[in-house]
Amino acid sequence: MRLLIKDKGSFLDESLDILRAGLETAGWVSVDDTGARHKARNGYCTHIGNDHFAWFKTTHSKSRLNFLELLRAGDKAYQINAAALDYMRDCNLADRLITALASHESLVFADFDAWMAHLETLGFTKLTTHPDPVRIASEGALWGRIVALGLLEGTIIVSDGAGQFRVGDHALCWVHGERLLHKLDAFSQQQRRAKQRIRHRIWWLYADIKDYCHDPTPKRKHQLRRRFDSIFTTKTNFVTLDRLLKRLHQRRHEFLRVLERPDIPMHTNGSENDIRCQVIKRKISGGTRSDDGRDCRDAFLSLMKTCAKLGINFWDYLGDRLSHPGAPNIPHLPNLIRQKETA
Repeated sequence: MRLLIKDKGSFLDESLDILRAGLETAGWVSVDDTGARHKARNGYCTHIGNDHFAWFKTTHSKSRLNFLELLRAGDKAYQINAAALDYMRDCNLADRLITALASHESLVFADFDAWMAHLETLGFTKLTTHPDPVRIASEGALWGRIVALGLLEGTIIVSDGAGQFRVGDHALCWVHGERLLHKLDAFSQQQRRAKQRIRHRIWWLYADIKDYCHDPTPKRKHQLRRRFDSIFTTKTNFVTLDRLLKRLHQRRHEFLRVLERPDIPMHTNGSENDIRCQVIKRKISGGTRSDDGRDCRDAFLSLMKTCAKLGINFWDYLGDRLSHPGAPNIPHLPNLIRQKETA
């Protein structure tokens, strides 16, 4: 085990560079998470990736705060700027608190300790209001830092709709949205027929949107929007179904983001497939017992999956990085990702 995890800093660095390259250049990324044990505690492994890269990180939280920390791609700083303040306003942070942050002479904070000391100075830590001012301010400062670093610029995040992933420019997975209808209990023949008709119309629309992505036109976009509204505002006399349709219709923009960006997927199947390797590892090995072991497991899964997406033999990659005689030369993976994304 020591042979596998000792002195592997270069691999950890390249894995983190993979995430940074992806977030800097990708038009879209899909995200997902799954359970992961570490030091006999339940945790979560988060996946971020697309057709050209995959990256994994195990933590003890699956909160939005944790997700934003991961999106900094190794950077530790917090920053107050226009993006951070807009985030705080959207989350209904009190105007006086936003003004206190915006008017202070210090706007960039090197790490978590410096940021928390700043919030304590401004009196945030003494407040007991809802929403929690410390959490909202921290999320906003993280988002401000992500924007300042030039990450996720023009990038759409595709997710299953979990709250922690709903940041930035967000799109919803149609498969997970329809799954709510699929799992809805119907107790009469009339309810079952109503549910089946709605599901049939949704998948018909899904297929037509996929066709639209190959040949998008303004006329077809308008027609598809009208069909979406027609389906999700239908009154079926099945009260539970009608309420669910109304709730899904409220997220119309996220479902139909694909009409503006036909290049993005309508599902998170890529993330579901990528993160399966973490699930298999968990079933075989249970969990990790040291921080080095956890970091190496995540890093090597990231490197292996990224090599596969880039068409590189993983053993050739290892041979090159470990200076094995006769091994083929494998370029820095982040450079290959940038080339793929900008091609």
